[in-house]
Amino acid sequence: MSSLIQRDTLHEIQLVLNGRARRGRAEPRLLLSDFLRDELGATGTHVGCEHGVCGACTVRIDGVAQRACLTFAVQVDGRTVETVEGLASDGLLGDLQAAFKRHHALQCGFCTAGILMSCVDWLGRLPLGSVPDERAVREMLSGHLCRCTGYTPLVAAILDVARNRAVAFHAAAASVSTEVSRA
Repeated sequence: MSSLIQRDTLHEIQLVLNGRARRGRAEPRLLLSDFLRDELGATGTHVGCEHGVCGACTVRIDGVAQRACLTFAVQVDGRTVETVEGLASDGLLGDLQAAFKRHHALQCGFCTAGILMSCVDWLGRLPLGSVPDERAVREMLSGHLCRCTGYTPLVAAILDVARNRAVAFHAAAASVSTEVSRA
C-alpha cells in the first residue's frame, strides 16, 4: 500500500487474519470492525457502542488487544489480526471458550467475542504459572459492558482457565526438573 491515503479511494488491504493471508479493499475511513465483518466475513467481531467503551469489538492486532471500532482498516495493512473465529482449532473450542461454556458465561453472546479476545490477551501477559485473584479478573473485565451475566460466571471461567494453565505449567516444570536430575 502506498504511504499516501487518498479519500474516496478504495485501498488494497493485505493482512494475516487468524493465521491466513487475506486481502480486501477499504476506503480510508472504514472501521476495522466493519471491514472484518463486511469485507472479510469475520462476523464474530461485534459492534456495540462504536465509541470503544463496550469492548464488544475487541480483536488482537499484532498480539495486542485493541478495539476494532477505533481502528481504521487501512491501519492493519501488513499486520496480523486475530478474532474470536481464530480461537477454535479444527472445530474444537479452545480452553477459554470451553470454560465459558462450562461456567455458563455466554448468555446472549453479543459481548462474548470481545471479552474472550481481551481474556486471551490478558491471560497471555500473566507470569507463567501464576493465578490471578478475583479482583484482578474483575479489573480486567471492567473494560467490557455485559448486561446478561452479572460477571460472576465470567470471573469463574477465567479463574478456572488460569488455575488449569498454572497446574499444567508447574507439572511440566516438575517433569523437566525430574528429567534433569536423572541425567
